[in-house]
Amino acid sequence: MSLQSRIENDYKQAFRANDRPAVSAWRMLKSSIKNREIEVGRELTDEETIEVITREVKKRREASEQFGRGGRPDLATKEQADVALYQKYLPEQLTEQELQGIVRQAITDVGATGPSDIGKVMAAVMAKVKGRADGSAVQVMVKKTLGA
Repeated sequence: MSLQSRIENDYKQAFRANDRPAVSAWRMLKSSIKNREIEVGRELTDEETIEVITREVKKRREASEQFGRGGRPDLATKEQADVALYQKYLPEQLTEQELQGIVRQAITDVGATGPSDIGKVMAAVMAKVKGRADGSAVQVMVKKTLGA
């Protein structure tokens, strides 16, 4: 079963259960996926769908932080609930130790020697961890490892 089929099935279950917050979250996700399909002019692969979901998770996390700082814990909680719904479609996230190993291997592979090589290392690492690690966490680890 494709990832989009699973999303559609979960949407239908939430709709039948009259779970309005979940239905709203699924509609937003389906809309984002559909918009991306229109941009590329074809149906998305599962990997491309994961990229869309990853972007949506990032948006929701950032919105949750902003609402929290803005004194709107109710909206922050809603955004966090959406993140929880979306994350079940993402691949299992890497542990810090696994990510550290990948970063060290990438540093060796590209021959990085210092902070000026952060871009090369980031490109190599992000290609390997696609969807399994947050880009900002990767960046922090690369900078820390390179001594930036």
